[in-house]
Amino acid sequence: MIDLHYWPTPNGHKITLFLEEAGLEYRLLPVNIGQGDQFKPDFLRIAPNNRMPAIVDHAPADGGKPISVFESGAILLYLAGKAGKFIPKDLRGQVQALEWVMWQMGGLGPMAGQNHHFSHYAPEKVPYAIGRYVKETSRLYGVLNKRLEGRRFILGRSYSIADMACYPWVIPDRQGQDMANFPNLARWQAEIRARPATTRAYARGKEVNPTPRGPVTDEQRRILYGQDHRSVK
Repeated sequence: MIDLHYWPTPNGHKITLFLEEAGLEYRLLPVNIGQGDQFKPDFLRIAPNNRMPAIVDHAPADGGKPISVFESGAILLYLAGKAGKFIPKDLRGQVQALEWVMWQMGGLGPMAGQNHHFSHYAPEKVPYAIGRYVKETSRLYGVLNKRLEGRRFILGRSYSIADMACYPWVIPDRQGQDMANFPNLARWQAEIRARPATTRAYARGKEVNPTPRGPVTDEQRRILYGQDHRSVK
């Protein structure tokens, strides 16, 4: 059994995408980030960065005590190793999987996240910041669109953790993007959206939080965006 400490954000969706595709047994443990659950001591013992998702695997491959993993990219890599699925078996394929998961972790996710923040959540509109991150998101969409030219999925013919890492972060209506500019990306996105496991994964999110795009209160904004070193306990 795997415990998934989760909230339905793009990083949370990455993990339910994998678990639903792989058919691994898991249970959801909601971490309501708008209420500050991510700062509770029990959660911090497995996720010291105050961020979800995190997992606890109660049946690790070595047969030892439970293993906890934080950071969504690390979780995907751990689960791929555990299940023996959704990552290539050969060295060169594994290198490509690592490259694209790290690309998402270091580029697509953070830049699209800043796009979301300044476009939708910041208390005041900052035109320079909005323009900066909308354009960088466009560049990153372009990188992925080029990668998908002549490829069904990011690594080629097979669906992998690289696709699972990137898919939840492609949200054109929230990121100021016109998908007509990215035909390969649009085709890839539609195919993943149609997968039964994708439908199940996103349905789990609605079970936890039926209104993920509701208005952000001042208190939620303080919890989500107002933390500094004093939050680390």
